Amino acid sequence: MTEQHHEQITHDILRLLPHRYPFLLVDRIVEFEFGKKLVALKNVSMNEPFFQGHFPDYPVMPGVLIVEALAQAGGLLAIKSSPDLPENKIFLFSGIEKVRFRKPVYPGDQLYLHVLHQRHRMNLWKIKSEARVDGRQVTEAELTAAMMDRKEAQ
Repeated sequence: MTEQHHEQITHDILRLLPHRYPFLLVDRIVEFEFGKKLVALKNVSMNEPFFQGHFPDYPVMPGVLIVEALAQAGGLLAIKSSPDLPENKIFLFSGIEKVRFRKPVYPGDQLYLHVLHQRHRMNLWKIKSEARVDGRQVTEAELTAAMMDRKEAQ
């Protein structure tokens, strides 16, 4: 991947997701298949602010933030799979089911976020998700989210 291509992908993430530091949990889109799947990468660094308190002597990425990273990847899948890139839209959680945490995630890990489109109807999306480190599943969840106009979400 060229440096220019990497910069474009980073710019796309910032353009498509409303999240910013310290809550942007997707560093790169690795793979994308329109309407079907997306794989994203989160590089877990010891510099993450949550490691100060979770836990000082045993740094572990909070499971809820792994689920949030999966949700952000799911949002990218839904937005990039829309016929027209929806400006003024926001993707909001409406349900989390069947969450399982299999292994801890530590500083230095590369967290691969796999999201698969299960179905969507109108503005509701159902996404099967899985986070992996070194090819091993660390978290899985079924996510439901709604794509809404930003003004309606307020």
